[in-house]
Formats: sequence, structure tokens, C-alpha cells
Amino acid sequence: MQEYIEITGMVLKAEPIGEYDRRVVILTKERGKISAFAKGARRQGSRLLAATNPFSFGSFRLYAGRSSYNLLEANISNYFEGLRTDFEGAYYGMYFLEVMDYYTRENNEDKEMLKLLYQSLRALMHEKFPDEMVRYIFEMKAMVINGEFPGVPENGSFEDSTIYAVNYIMTSPVEKLYTFTVTDTVLAQIKEIADEYRRRYVDKPFKSLEILEDIKS
Repeated sequence: MQEYIEITGMVLKAEPIGEYDRRVVILTKERGKISAFAKGARRQGSRLLAATNPFSFGSFRLYAGRSSYNLLEANISNYFEGLRTDFEGAYYGMYFLEVMDYYTRENNEDKEMLKLLYQSLRALMHEKFPDEMVRYIFEMKAMVINGEFPGVPENGSFEDSTIYAVNYIMTSPVEKLYTFTVTDTVLAQIKEIADEYRRRYVDKPFKSLEILEDIKS
């Protein structure tokens, strides 16, 4: 008898399989990161055509096969369509998806990572927050959740506002992360800290980040 499961999550990536199918990677609240096959998802008119695109967030109904999950239905509550019309924002969003694919694992407790991803994508579409600021907050908080962010470096000379901002990022719940703005000087110092720790703790290049840096150089 097939075991059906209902999960809540976001599609991190999708790739074609055969002529009409797709394999998707979904970051879920209940089971961490999972892979699933979506039969016929690339057929015109398929009810899974849009639901299996990256950034799609909602509920998914699957059944567990012998070696993989199979996606049957999806009820998408947010496609983050605003990112599709924002060239630079879309690449920031794709970078966030890549980071989550790097950090998360199947059957891990990744509820906080999913919340961080969702709130960060929402912040990207908010005119109040510069994309760069969203990026550095996202990077720092992802490292905090993963248990590898040691705080403000002791060997640096940072403004009090920078120290306060970094401590706020470290200790605040995800839902409250994107509720403040900073000066250009503080943003530059936050960037310095985030860049240093990313180079130290993340051992993988990200394609979307490379494209972003080319765009901004």
C-alpha cells in the first residue's frame, strides 16, 4: 500500500527528466530537504507545470516509492512572482536557493532554514530593503542556524551600531530580521564580516553569486 504524505515547503531546484518529467528538490518543514519526481510536469497544461518551478512555496502531496518520492499534487500559496520581473533580485533569490541546497539535508530539522528562506525572499521584494542588506543578513543568519557563526570578530574595529546589528541578527527570531535599516558605513562593515565568515566556512562556489558579482563589478 502506498504511503501518502503532505508536506509544506519550497522548490529549491528543478531539472528535466526524460521528455516530460521533472525532478525537484524541495526544502520542507517536516522532512528537511527531499527529492521527488513529478511525472508529466513539463507537459503543456499539466497542473504541476508551474508548481515545480523554483521559488514555488506551498503544500505538496507525495507518495513514497521504493527509492524516491513522487509528487502528485501541489497547492502553491506563493510563487514569488515579483522576482521574475526583477533581474538582479532574481539572482539574489537564486543564490538564496543555492545556499539552502548547500546547507540542508534530508530528514534534518530544517524548519528555521525554510522560514529564513521565505522571509528573505519576501524582503527582496520589499523596496525598503536594499538587496545587498538582505543578502548579508541572510548569509549571517544561515550560518547562525547552522551553528558556525562566532559573532563579531575581535580583531576588527567596528562601530557600535554594527556590533548591535550583528548581535540582533544572531539573536532575533527569523520573523523579526528584516525590521531595521542601517547606514552605508554599517552596511559596509556587515558585508566585511559576512564575507570573511563565508570564505572561512563555506567551501562551495555558487553560480548565481558569481553572476551577481559580475553584474555589480
